[in-house]
Formats: sequence, C-alpha cells, structure tokens
Amino acid sequence: MSRGSVRSVMLALAWRQLTILRKNPSLFLPPMLFPLMNFTAFAGGLSRLRHVPGFNFTSGYTAFQFVFVLLQSAAFGGVFTGFGIARDFEQGFARRLLVSAPQRGGIIMGYALAALLRWSLVAVMLTTVALVAGMQIGGNGVDLFGLYSLAIIFNVVGLLWASGVAMRIRSIQAAPLMQTPVFMLLFLAPVYVPLALLRGWIHAAARFNPLTFLVEAGRGFIDGRPTQVAAAFGIALTMLAVFALWARTGLARAERSI
Repeated sequence: MSRGSVRSVMLALAWRQLTILRKNPSLFLPPMLFPLMNFTAFAGGLSRLRHVPGFNFTSGYTAFQFVFVLLQSAAFGGVFTGFGIARDFEQGFARRLLVSAPQRGGIIMGYALAALLRWSLVAVMLTTVALVAGMQIGGNGVDLFGLYSLAIIFNVVGLLWASGVAMRIRSIQAAPLMQTPVFMLLFLAPVYVPLALLRGWIHAAARFNPLTFLVEAGRGFIDGRPTQVAAAFGIALTMLAVFALWARTGLARAERSI
C-alpha cells in the first residue's frame, strides 16, 4: 500500500474521533476536569509541604505539582481514547474499519493523532490555569520544550497501552484494565514530595518506578535545573517502542477475529 493510504486512514479516523468529541462535549469533560481538580487539590491543599525540611524546589510548589499533573493528564488522555476504541468495537465500527481500511497501520496512528490533539486542549487549559495561579517557571524555552516533549511521548504511550488492551478484549468492560496500571504507576512515583524525602516502602517503589525518572526530569526542566534527562527520554522512548509492539500485536489479533 502507498504511504498516502496510511495518511488517509490516519487523518480520516482522527477527524472522526474529533467530530464525535465535538458533537458529544460530555466525553471531553472527564479528561478536562480530572487534571484541573487534581492540580487544585495538590498545588493548593498541599502547598504547605514546601516547608518540609529538605524540600528545595526554587520554582515553588505550584510548579512542582504542575509537572506531575501535566504528565498524568497526558497518560490518561491516551487511556481515555482507548475507551473510545473499545466502544468502536462494541458498536461494530472498528470491525467495519478493519475490513475496509486500505492500510490498517493507519488505524493506530489515527487514534494516536486524535489522542494527541484531544490532550493538547487539556494541556493548554492546564498550563493557563497554572500560570493564572502564579506558577513560577525557572526554565528557558529549551527546558519547556523538553518538558512538553516528555508529556507528548507519555500521551502516545498511554494510547498505545490502552489500544492494545482494547483491541484484545474489544469491550468497554476492559476500561479498568486500561487505567488501573497507569494509575498505580503514577501514584507510586514521587507525587507530593521529591524522591529524596520519601521513606519506607514507598521510597523503594518510587526509586524503581520508571515513571519517577520522567517526573523528576520534568520538574528539573521547569525549575531550570535539568536532571536525569537522558534516562528519562531513554525510558520514555523504550516504553514507546514496547507499547507500539503491544498495540500492533493487538491489532493483528483483532484482524484475526473478523
């Protein structure tokens, strides 16, 4: 098949997903409200944690929590699109798409593009709210590019994981399986205080959690003191490759089911 056919499938599917979102705004509310509520609760209600001895973060607690919530919103932006894939299978659209699409590789790419565009609106809103709330930014333009690049990769990783699950189970009942592992990994990272201030089993879990590197690197970017950048991008790109394979094998399994 030509490269153009891949692009056509990708763009047509992404446009369909965005059209559904435009006609059903209620589908967009959870991905928008969830990170905003978390940001308000974490950055506002827990702001006194910045006074804990050893908590040295120049840009302040609002920026500290903004990074986590940004990455969280990116991951769940991909997962919520996975819910849509499962619904498409339940309603029969995905099966018809598998039969009629000239290049099935464009299917995953189309869902990924839709997830990225959908999350970009959340990211703009979240960033705007954070700036209005007085978030300080110590990093420069290059640092912020690094932060949002990590978030974009994480968004695609979330989508690839969820799409692999959706294409294997092909039912919205798979939703808990899509979101629970992502939720657990995120909240076993250093959410409220830096890794060095954690104690006990949560410190051990966070230390070996791959997402800790993304969170710590993101906070370094926004604070203007980049740290663990190579490790963070290495882990993010490795996850991207692994879950791309997971999604492709899920697609192959769905193809065999039609």
